[in-house]
Amino acid sequence: MRAMRFLTGLAILLVLGAGAFVSYAWHSAIDPIDPPSQASFDRTLVARGADLAAIGNCNVCHTAPGGQPFAGGLGIPTPFGTIYSTNITPDPETGIGRWPEAAFIRSMRKGVDREGRHLYPAFPYDHYTLVSDEDNRALYAFLMTRSAVSAAPPENELPFPFNMRMLLAGWKALYFREGPYQPDTSKTAEWNRGHYLTEGLSHCGACHTPRNRLGAEKKDEYFAGAEVENWTVYPINVNSPAPIPWEADSLTFYLRHGWHEHHGASRGSMAPVTANLGSIPEPDVRAIATYVADVMGRPSQERIARGEAALATVRKESASPLALRASSTGSGIGEAIFLSACQGCHDGRRSVPFGGLNLHLSSAVNAPNAQNIINVTLFGLPAAKGEPSAIMPAYRGVLSQDQLVALLDYMRERFSDQPAWADTRERVAATMNGEREVPIYRMDGTTQAPPETSMRTAPWP
Repeated sequence: MRAMRFLTGLAILLVLGAGAFVSYAWHSAIDPIDPPSQASFDRTLVARGADLAAIGNCNVCHTAPGGQPFAGGLGIPTPFGTIYSTNITPDPETGIGRWPEAAFIRSMRKGVDREGRHLYPAFPYDHYTLVSDEDNRALYAFLMTRSAVSAAPPENELPFPFNMRMLLAGWKALYFREGPYQPDTSKTAEWNRGHYLTEGLSHCGACHTPRNRLGAEKKDEYFAGAEVENWTVYPINVNSPAPIPWEADSLTFYLRHGWHEHHGASRGSMAPVTANLGSIPEPDVRAIATYVADVMGRPSQERIARGEAALATVRKESASPLALRASSTGSGIGEAIFLSACQGCHDGRRSVPFGGLNLHLSSAVNAPNAQNIINVTLFGLPAAKGEPSAIMPAYRGVLSQDQLVALLDYMRERFSDQPAWADTRERVAATMNGEREVPIYRMDGTTQAPPETSMRTAPWP
């Protein structure tokens, strides 16, 4: 009888707990509306929404390769499966055309869609929750005045139990803290504006902060860097690998133009970010740069001295571009490849972006691993469409694995004072055989995937 009472009590507790969880997790649907006319939205509000959408990079995730802007369908790989972005055009059937403004704001603030379903945090509502109602209204006005596109995204490819949206309420209980943004009164207005944009719409931490096993950002490793789409996202804190320390002016220029003379050109998933930020008012970009520079902190005297030494070396080599120090790789294969294939652009005589960055100044060569320099060497930097931009040829199919490893080892030894990379050969092999799938972006931020003869099928030596 005692055991029976215990089991009965346990069953009651489980039922009550399940009921409490369902009550906590459940959200009611918001009634649909007839799609509002575009003329009903204030033009000034729409224009502000356009800037905010660029700051948030909405077009990047909500546009599939070859698809219509904001029509969704982009596959976002996660450790739990592939999530496909939604259609956020005002199409009434497959988009958000029947969403009232309140439903849009709820999705941003709480991560819940119009029907009351929890959204996966691939949509970074843990950042968007900070966005003000005023800015959300501007975003809504902008999106509802786009061209309506009928396009239903594919079904998410998530195994059980990750396909159960109700469980996301548990994830939110652990990691999600609802906004809005609260300014720091001890800081300047520009710093607070930058903090609001960086942590909110720009969601910089979504890429620049590593994540735990459940996909949440590690708050104690803020801006410590991560890997996204098989690109290394560099730390933008005190551990930045940039040989020349970043500061607010250089960050502002880089974010607006996609390049800087001492830091090179943006690439990988950063290319769409700088392409978008180049279209918004400069004060917003400068505010972001001011906040990020503050997070990075004032560089030490040692760091400043190292940067000045790197610049002095660049000036010296630019005067004698063919003066190479003796190779330490033994065979000299890496040195020979660099001299024949790389030196002509990277000797420092032509300024960035139309000339190659002298690699003494390269974050990629000074980074903790070789992944980014592998990606750039194999796939190059495709030019922007219809406008002058940085460009670099791709060496896939030209260099063998052994040759690429030798080249990378040589560049690391010659242009960096950091220790040799430990896993270069493994990364080269995985990238060449397609195990590491790498999306390639043009300098205007549009996607250019590897050619049809993909890395999996190319006859690499």
